Amino acid sequence: MDLRMLGVDSPLFSALAHLVDPSEDHHEKSFGNPSRTYVRDARAMASTPADVKELPSSYVFMIDMPGLKTEDMKVQIEEGNVLVISGERKRPEEEKDGVKYLRMERRMGKFMRKFVLPENANLEAVSAVCQDGVLTVTVAKLPPPEPKKPKTIEVKVA
Repeated sequence: MDLRMLGVDSPLFSALAHLVDPSEDHHEKSFGNPSRTYVRDARAMASTPADVKELPSSYVFMIDMPGLKTEDMKVQIEEGNVLVISGERKRPEEEKDGVKYLRMERRMGKFMRKFVLPENANLEAVSAVCQDGVLTVTVAKLPPPEPKKPKTIEVKVA
């Protein structure tokens, strides 16, 4: 089914149609559409709000992580100065006979955020601390380059 006929022409709906319509000409239809991984990552990134601050000596990234254990969080530096904060919030396995949820509003599942760090970020000085449900990642800045001194060339008498 072509969702454009219904006036819906977004990558998310195209990806969902890709999942629902397992027809033979599947590969021709999905050319140019985002992959499942891209859609999953985009959803995880959109649902993970963050605050980013620049201080005189560092960059600070803060993300709410209530109820998460440190082993469920991951902070990485990828190629190209990309800071990746990811993890997964799992539903507790405490299901007992006769217990049913009346409302489930807390977000569960994978989360991720990617930040391209500036050139003056010191990738060797990154720290991550989780306190009171807030993950704070601090990336120190490199000192500014010292101005080059002009090179003096001695003039010789010929």
